[in-house]
Amino acid sequence: MLDYDKEAEGYDAWRGGEPRAAEAADAVRGLIPRQTRALLDLACGTGIVTRRLATAREGMRVTGVDRSVAMARQAAARLPGTIVLADARRLPFRDGEFDAVTSVWLLHLPPTDDDVRAIVAECARVLRPGGVFVTTVDKAASHNVGSDIDAVMAARPRRPARDTPHLVESYAAECGLRAAGQARFRGRGQGRSPRRTIADLRRGWFVTVPPGSPLAEEFIGRLAALPDQERDRPDPVFTLRAFRKD
Repeated sequence: MLDYDKEAEGYDAWRGGEPRAAEAADAVRGLIPRQTRALLDLACGTGIVTRRLATAREGMRVTGVDRSVAMARQAAARLPGTIVLADARRLPFRDGEFDAVTSVWLLHLPPTDDDVRAIVAECARVLRPGGVFVTTVDKAASHNVGSDIDAVMAARPRRPARDTPHLVESYAAECGLRAAGQARFRGRGQGRSPRRTIADLRRGWFVTVPPGSPLAEEFIGRLAALPDQERDRPDPVFTLRAFRKD
């Protein structure tokens, strides 16, 4: 997994910046009930999406959580006094404290299924009855846009996907969360060029292909042979699922 403390400074620039944040926040807002007054944003990162959620509705209190010190520091600069440093598997909040919980690009990261199950359970715990949990699913699959880059990278070792819709829905059901809608949004600025993919390989973005390994160098050679080295291929399209607490 990437070291998000090291990634924090350049994270927004690498991941599409404000246009990407706008797409994500707009899609999330569409799944949050209008009566939401207290929202928790898990894995808020630099706070670039969280800030847009915070200004979405007058009178709504938004709290951001991240476990990376450097990420939380960036988020706190955007949203002073609203960011908490914590592990999503053990949230420091009361039962039923929030009307909505959001987690954009989180459930694909934990190392085990039990970790994902624990995060979903914590989201359910801090939700009030009738509250809504909104999360991205199938994050890794979303990046496969059928490009020539995807064809090159298809041979890389795969980590089990822990955020498939079926798995997330099953964990949600265990906690009394029922399907309540879905949406999709474009990851603007996240389409890869061959040159950018090479840079990602060298900094460890592909977690199953260690930087400097023979396999990484093989992929780098094949990517360097592709045409249009600077041209971004299509942006990924991400999926959100919403679950309501009984």
